[in-house]
Amino acid sequence: MLLNDLTMTRRALLGGAAVTAISLALPLGISDAFAQEMPDSQGDVDMAAALKPGTLPDMFLGKEDAPITVIEYMSMTCPHCAHFHTTTFEPIKTKYVDSGKVRFIIREFPFDPVATAAFMLARSNPQNPTEPATSEQYFAMVSLLFKQQRAWAAPADKDVRKALLQTVRIAGYSQQTFEACLTNQKLLDEINEVVKRGADEFGVNSTPTFLINGKKYSGDMSVESMSALFDSI
Repeated sequence: MLLNDLTMTRRALLGGAAVTAISLALPLGISDAFAQEMPDSQGDVDMAAALKPGTLPDMFLGKEDAPITVIEYMSMTCPHCAHFHTTTFEPIKTKYVDSGKVRFIIREFPFDPVATAAFMLARSNPQNPTEPATSEQYFAMVSLLFKQQRAWAAPADKDVRKALLQTVRIAGYSQQTFEACLTNQKLLDEINEVVKRGADEFGVNSTPTFLINGKKYSGDMSVESMSALFDSI
């Protein structure tokens, strides 16, 4: 079971190494925003199908009727995902999500048991793990875990379980609620279904992968490149 996996040596963080976004060189004379790297699309995706409800409710920020919808598939132990969320996400949230231009959805795509455990903790209410977290709680926990990723995902003493518990205590988890969350077989199965659907239906095989208004993009994005993409839309 998952708790036993947490006590074992975890898989390398780069086991499902994320690919780097490819940029296009744009002609001179274009505005500064578009002169920045424009990410290269990996192809089309049926956005209507992608937005159909799955086994878990989508965790999102922004207006449901925003003109741009982003679905990010990510892994909590992925360093590229951590870099995106600690450097790019907040400025993008302020500029586009908070202003009503973008709805931003996170979907789980863990590559190892430790990442799965982190997602289970983000999905649950720290005071009562039988209740789901709100989107605001979820995004706050994701932010906390990414900022502290090295401390809990690769602790010096190799005790990942202990390090993860110490990290999420800040969010209100106790030893008891931590254990209750990580033994929730139903939640574990539902997260695994999110992964299967992402891989089978949308060809997700690396993190972060973004589905944006019918196009798929792989790899970390800078504030400038994501802004240029949104502005082009």
